[in-house]
Amino acid sequence: MRILLTAINAKYIHSNLAVYSLKANAKEWEADVELAEFTINNQKDDILEELYRRQPQVLCFSCYIWNLDYVEEISREFHKLCPDVPIWVGGPEVSYEVEAFLKENPHITGVMIGEGEETFREVCQHYIRKELELKDIHGLGFREGEKVIFTPSRSLMDMSKIPFCYDQMQDFSNRIIYYESSRGCPFSCSYCLSSVEKKLRFRDLSLVKQELQFFIDQKVPQIKFVDRTFNCHHDHAMEIWKYIKDHDNGVTNFHFEVSADLINEDELQLMETMRPGLIQLEIGVQSTNEITIKEIHRTMKLDRLKEVVRRVQSMGNIHQHLDLIAGLPYEDYETFQRSFDEIYTLKPNQLQLGFLKVLKGSYMYDHAAEYEIVYHDRPPYEVLSTKWLSYSDVLAIKQVEEMLEVYYNSGQFEVTMKLLEKLFDSAFIMFLRLGEFYQKRGYFGMSHSRIRRCEILLEFLEDSNFMGIQGLEEMIKEALIFDLYYRENCKSRPEWACSMTEFKHMTRFFCPKGKMSHVEPFHYHFPEKDQWSIDTLPKRQEKPLWVLFHYDRRDPLDHQAEIEYVQEETWQQSEQKKS
Repeated sequence: MRILLTAINAKYIHSNLAVYSLKANAKEWEADVELAEFTINNQKDDILEELYRRQPQVLCFSCYIWNLDYVEEISREFHKLCPDVPIWVGGPEVSYEVEAFLKENPHITGVMIGEGEETFREVCQHYIRKELELKDIHGLGFREGEKVIFTPSRSLMDMSKIPFCYDQMQDFSNRIIYYESSRGCPFSCSYCLSSVEKKLRFRDLSLVKQELQFFIDQKVPQIKFVDRTFNCHHDHAMEIWKYIKDHDNGVTNFHFEVSADLINEDELQLMETMRPGLIQLEIGVQSTNEITIKEIHRTMKLDRLKEVVRRVQSMGNIHQHLDLIAGLPYEDYETFQRSFDEIYTLKPNQLQLGFLKVLKGSYMYDHAAEYEIVYHDRPPYEVLSTKWLSYSDVLAIKQVEEMLEVYYNSGQFEVTMKLLEKLFDSAFIMFLRLGEFYQKRGYFGMSHSRIRRCEILLEFLEDSNFMGIQGLEEMIKEALIFDLYYRENCKSRPEWACSMTEFKHMTRFFCPKGKMSHVEPFHYHFPEKDQWSIDTLPKRQEKPLWVLFHYDRRDPLDHQAEIEYVQEETWQQSEQKKS
């Protein structure tokens, strides 16, 4: 018997925790269960071809909002080729409105509803041993002729009884490994499916530590905890954070979704002692509008959240990723702009601007009519408009989102954007105007090089009449050159940069490692990372300032090159000694 567990991931670097966990829990059927992982970047016909070549006798798919269209189309075509092969699906995207899903997809045999480890193991037993009827397996919805049969719901598992699922994995290089030490969430955010399951369960810490040690020994690049609110239980969080600090291999990074306002002083003091880059925190703010926060049943002390974010930022060793959601109830265009500006001033390493997704099974889904939410019928069910936000407003915010990704979250324009911010009263308006300029010039939907992005920024400033500010054009052009070399040793230079032949003597002297360093003259002393609270623009220096970029020494949080200010006199003194 060949039962094929199929995952279609968002990216190659992602691991699919679901299929690995299902396979591990069906240990007695190990010889009969195989894994097949693809990505949404694979051609559908290529996936279909590979599945057909594997000749499964039972085909199973793990379903999410990002891959459901793929699953439905591929499974439909596979059924035409192999009509006698049962096709099962599971996952959050198909665990709600099962009957409607099966009627829309007559080629699908059934759905494993909710938590799937035990259900999948018993489905394997049904097909391999023929000794268990489907109607006797809890947690199923399946077709029987024209009818859809539902079996009783399955009891939630003891987290500590789920086998470790990655011990057979061979290649951990260039992969993000997803891991869970808890399931469920103590909060009831109306847009989130985790609020549906009220029971919060934790994996025994002795098991968690053993499994984390396995990852540490394998030098996995990143472990991403999928726990919905990792720090909701302080003792559990502290034990894990202490363990990864004490067993740090200098390579592995650990990612956690946390509620910043719940982080206490003991946890902050522990974080302060961690290696830069050991952990990173994802913090869901979603909105700063009090009415919205209350309406979505979210518990958040905003002042405490800001205090913690600033405290962590001052440590200089932890990457922070803050989230906002557009399209929430009682959040109109003006209040969202205020939310954006308020969180942007915290200067997280990344600010993720997302849009409400009306997920089946969520409170938001049940109350969509009340909120007059119009959203896409197909995954990812993203909002189009609400009672408070028009579609035109959504489109404007999408322009802000794209410019935010290109010019802020990419980290490729760090110095330049911090200078540009001083030209606008609102960061939201800055990104909006930039987005409007892209739209006017037809630049959206095109692939642009980094230097072309720099050129467009200069065009935008010219179009906005900012270039009339004395000295601004030269300063911005130098800032763009600084940013280009801050990130990488560029193979080509923008047309406004001076020729490198003008300072080849400095390059030969200060860059003996070749491409692992670069030296460049500037007439502005751009502030260091901890000095960006300055209120005035940098003053032009008559004498060039020489900056040496070290590409073999990078910031572990944002991967910018380490910089060093060097003196031309050092080269001159060296030449004098030679003569």
